[in-house]
Amino acid sequence: MPPPAPAKQIDLLQVARRQFRFVSNKLDYVSQALGLGSKTEHEGHTLWVKCMNDDRKAWKTMEEYNKNDVVLLEKVYDKFKAWIKNHPNHNAYSANTVCPNCGSSKLQKRGSAVNLSRHYQRFQCQGCGKWSRSVKSEQVTKESVISI
Repeated sequence: MPPPAPAKQIDLLQVARRQFRFVSNKLDYVSQALGLGSKTEHEGHTLWVKCMNDDRKAWKTMEEYNKNDVVLLEKVYDKFKAWIKNHPNHNAYSANTVCPNCGSSKLQKRGSAVNLSRHYQRFQCQGCGKWSRSVKSEQVTKESVISI
């Protein structure tokens, strides 16, 4: 059996650990600290046992718990989006220039990004806050270095 095709993975736990200093990095703590809500209360291991014994009420509680987890995770993802370093680039899937992180077309020009031989237009997304730069570069001249 051959391995599956490679896929991008975004781990919000790793983002929380690397970029922020929450007291706890658990989803419930992070979502409450960001004011996004909290996880659904349940009875713990007993709920799992009831589900294994085919208790319909327990399955309903488990379903509600899982759906709420997905909603909370999406809300945390939206808050963390600008901080995710390995996020797939939305420009690869768009004909227009968009934010590489969230796909928004609300980009504001904010100065230049300069390396040793070229300079690029720098942008900040007004949707998620992520900084990016243009793909097209211009050669650095003495005048452009002085103006920067």
